Amino acid sequence: MNTRKKSMKLGGLTLAAVLAFTMAIGGTSASAADTNATIDVGSLHEVLNLDNTANGGAGLTEAFNGNVYEGLFKLNDNGKVENLLATSTKVSRNGLTYTFTLRNNVKFHSGKTFTSADVKYSIEKVTASGSQSPQKSNLSIIESIQTPNATTVIVSLSKKSISLVYNLTYVWIVNSALKDMTSSEDGTGPYKYTAWTRGSTISITRFDGYWGANAKNKVVVFHQFTDGTALNNALLSHAVDIITSEGNPDALAQFKNANYKITNGLSTNKQLIIFNDRVTPFNKALVRKAITSAIDKKKLLQSIWGEYGTLLSSIMTPIDPGYEDLSTVNPYDPALAKRQLAKAGYSKGFTFTLDTPNDDPHPAAAAFIQSELAKVGITMKINIITTSQWFDKIYKKRDYTATIQNILSGRNISWYGNPDFFWGYSNPRVTNLINQSEQANTAKAQAALLKRANRLVAIDAASDWLYLYPLIVVSSSSLSGYPINGINSQFFVYNIVKN
Repeated sequence: MNTRKKSMKLGGLTLAAVLAFTMAIGGTSASAADTNATIDVGSLHEVLNLDNTANGGAGLTEAFNGNVYEGLFKLNDNGKVENLLATSTKVSRNGLTYTFTLRNNVKFHSGKTFTSADVKYSIEKVTASGSQSPQKSNLSIIESIQTPNATTVIVSLSKKSISLVYNLTYVWIVNSALKDMTSSEDGTGPYKYTAWTRGSTISITRFDGYWGANAKNKVVVFHQFTDGTALNNALLSHAVDIITSEGNPDALAQFKNANYKITNGLSTNKQLIIFNDRVTPFNKALVRKAITSAIDKKKLLQSIWGEYGTLLSSIMTPIDPGYEDLSTVNPYDPALAKRQLAKAGYSKGFTFTLDTPNDDPHPAAAAFIQSELAKVGITMKINIITTSQWFDKIYKKRDYTATIQNILSGRNISWYGNPDFFWGYSNPRVTNLINQSEQANTAKAQAALLKRANRLVAIDAASDWLYLYPLIVVSSSSLSGYPINGINSQFFVYNIVKN
């Protein structure tokens, strides 16, 4: 877990004392950490704008979540919810009222004092009619927000929501006076935003007025790449110090030496074929099931990630409540796929277009899928688009037949209970089970209901869930203190030190 740590002790001695002892007996200590260091971070995720309610992109989440902006709560590197700007939570007996007590003496980067009014503003920004936040539907049960004083927020719900606190980890608290988040920021985090060159870099600098422990470095520059080879070359040439997620395991051999460190952590990043379930031919479950059974996922995963990664059989990951291995529901079986196509009225196959983001590994995965589908008589055309085009065409306008994309966050089964979500899946039984799960009194009861809903979604093959990305972080050996896991695409940088 990478949280703000107290000084490490070994057998009752501080680390500094151990190093001093090592030098005294003729050993060589590592050079002291540079608290004014600049950390250069390389990523394949793009920043589209600075507002996470306006499709700012995964690159924005990496750079800003927990670093520039904070929430009432945070997910630590193990995926557990912790208090952050909220210090306590009180829930009414009927589960419809949450009272949050806020942290005192917190300042925004502008110098304004953080108050309950900012919390109200920030939550309502996510739930506003024009919001493009994926959490908008999850928080739609909020009926009203009251701010009786500067350090108290009372949230009233139209119905119970056992996931409310978890869902609030996605809400960044912003200064209520900031009206345009797309090109400016005013958060409470350990860093403040300093510069952004679109498509290239975004820089953040340590905020000396931070309420908590100071960041252990001074400046962090996130470098954006669309090509994995260029990103690896940047690490080899010392243009970056760390890669947040290596996209090509074949490239790891060049980093297996004393100059670099490689870690393989947990991820919530899922690769999906997303069908537009509203349109022909994907409004038929049999067609979706046929495509799912036509693709050898194991071979696909090996072709992209080698020995890394995990096969998926639903939207749920092993750390989600209610997870179940559903690989037998739509097994790899090309003969079965052909029978399903014939039963659906497509014995001679059909042609469709897959809109494919241009960043790795989407084009390679799309080419593999194209080859697999051809074996059962389906012709798939590939249309490669940029990340910004994907958000506009697919997510906003829903102008597509099918697409391939990675979904970064966890606990996404609730999206299949919302018929208005961009993939258009609608099953009243699923919606009802998910609604019931939110009204559960215990986490165990919630998980049981979600498990039932997830099985129905898998039976319908609402999407084709391909694999769970590994989280392979590669860094210079001089770096330490960075996150090992990739929970919801966050990448806390405040503990990173460079020796």
